[in-house]
Amino acid sequence: MSPTPDPGFAGRTYPEGPVHTVSAAKIAEFARATGADHPLHTDPDAAAAAGYAGLVAPPTFLVSLAQETEAEYIADPAAGIDFSRVVHGEEGFVLHRPVVAGDQLVPVLTVESIRSAGGHSMISTRVDMADPDGAPVATVRSSLVVRGE
Repeated sequence: MSPTPDPGFAGRTYPEGPVHTVSAAKIAEFARATGADHPLHTDPDAAAAAGYAGLVAPPTFLVSLAQETEAEYIADPAAGIDFSRVVHGEEGFVLHRPVVAGDQLVPVLTVESIRSAGGHSMISTRVDMADPDGAPVATVRSSLVVRGE
């Protein structure tokens, strides 16, 4: 494997990932783990009283689905990424609507850019999540650093 990610992957969009069903248990588990103690994340009755069909996921809940989706790129031998050299830079979220328990999300990964900086590779990815009808739900942008030799 090359020690440098292949810059030819910049601009590549992968096929849709598998449909992911958001569960109330995972929302509550994530909320507890991150200290998101608002009742909309943990109490189904509070979520229903507020007009939601299920528990409302904290905005950062989607990080796990985004990283799972990015794994297809990172694990691709042709991409030239040595995972042992990957450092997570930052994450950003845009929610087009709240994510609630029962939602089905379809992720699509795009490698937005790859550039060299100080002997390292800086990679920007975007995971667009839509419902099964194609309506946008969320966009997650990630910055990864692949440390050079």
